[in-house]
Amino acid sequence: MIHEMLNDYQLILASGSPRRKELFSLLGLKPLIIPADVPEPITAEQPHIQAMKHAQNKAEHVMKQIIGAPSSVSSEIPKNKEILVVAADTLVAIDSLVLGKPKDDEEAKAFLRILAAKDHEVYTGICISLNDTVLCDYECTRVSFASLSESEIATYISTGEPFDKAGAYGIQGYGAQFISKVEGCYFNVMGFPIRKFYDLLKLLLNGERL
Repeated sequence: MIHEMLNDYQLILASGSPRRKELFSLLGLKPLIIPADVPEPITAEQPHIQAMKHAQNKAEHVMKQIIGAPSSVSSEIPKNKEILVVAADTLVAIDSLVLGKPKDDEEAKAFLRILAAKDHEVYTGICISLNDTVLCDYECTRVSFASLSESEIATYISTGEPFDKAGAYGIQGYGAQFISKVEGCYFNVMGFPIRKFYDLLKLLLNGERL
């Protein structure tokens, strides 16, 4: 199991996401949290490619930060443990559009209007880095939204929930009321595909094929 596999490693989570921290806690993991402050531009590339690139950029940024770390960071890392950095990035795709985190109320409203009464895909790119080895992969989950009235959208925006989430909604919060069906990994929609993480760890640490 994941918590046993990582006993001999110092796990670093390159994310300030409270959802990812919560999921790690459910797995019995207590990572050192070092958020990666790197750009996450939306481009014309396929969404899964963008998500994996963003995740890898985050992992590499934090690994470089640790290597040249000030004492305040390095002092928290046991000298007898290897460092394993985990990073992720989530994007929402619908038709030819890729949606990241909304920058303001108006963009959040626009995203929710686009998603209402339609199906979309949620992509999370995941990257794990250990020494000179970097592995990246992604998960895709299909989500069906119910119809949304302008009043429902406005009320949801007022909760503040949409603003740090791809597509402007959270499946684990108020946004759950708008979702009629999920096909695939639920945790992926939260922002971290647990099974994909387990598969990558088995490949990295045990040499098992995916």
